[in-house]
Amino acid sequence: MQTIQEIQEEIIDEFSMFDDWMQRYEYMIDLGKSLPLIEEQYKTDEYIIKGCQSKVWVHADMENEKIHFTADSDAIITKGIIAILIRAFSGQSPQDIIDADTAFIDEIGLKEHLSPTRANGLVSMIKQIKLYAVAYQTQLN
Repeated sequence: MQTIQEIQEEIIDEFSMFDDWMQRYEYMIDLGKSLPLIEEQYKTDEYIIKGCQSKVWVHADMENEKIHFTADSDAIITKGIIAILIRAFSGQSPQDIIDADTAFIDEIGLKEHLSPTRANGLVSMIKQIKLYAVAYQTQLN
C-alpha cells in the first residue's frame, strides 16, 4: 500500500503534466467523476462540511485500522477537490492522516487558483478528514 506521501507525489506529478489551469480544472472534474460515492443515507447535515460554498458530504469508516472515506458534492470542481483529498488519505491509518502534511495542495497550485470561498472550503475539508482521523485514533488507544 502506498504512503500518503507517495500518493501526494503522484498527484503533484499528474498536475505538472498540464500546461494551464483550464486543463487542470478539467482533470479535477474527471477525478470527481471517479470519486467513491457516499451512500444516500450519509447525505445529511450530520456529514456536511461546514465552511464550503457548495455542499460537500464526507463519511468515514474504519476497517482493519485503516480509514476509508466516501464523499460527494453538488458542484463539479468541489467534487474534484474532495476526490484529490480522499485519494491521498483514504485507506490510511488514523495516525498517518493526523501526521500528514498537506503541502502538496500548495505544490499543485490549487489554493491560489480557487476563489476565497472555495479555498476556505478546501481548508474545511482537510480539517474534517483530520477530525475523523483523531476520532478513530482515540478509539484505537
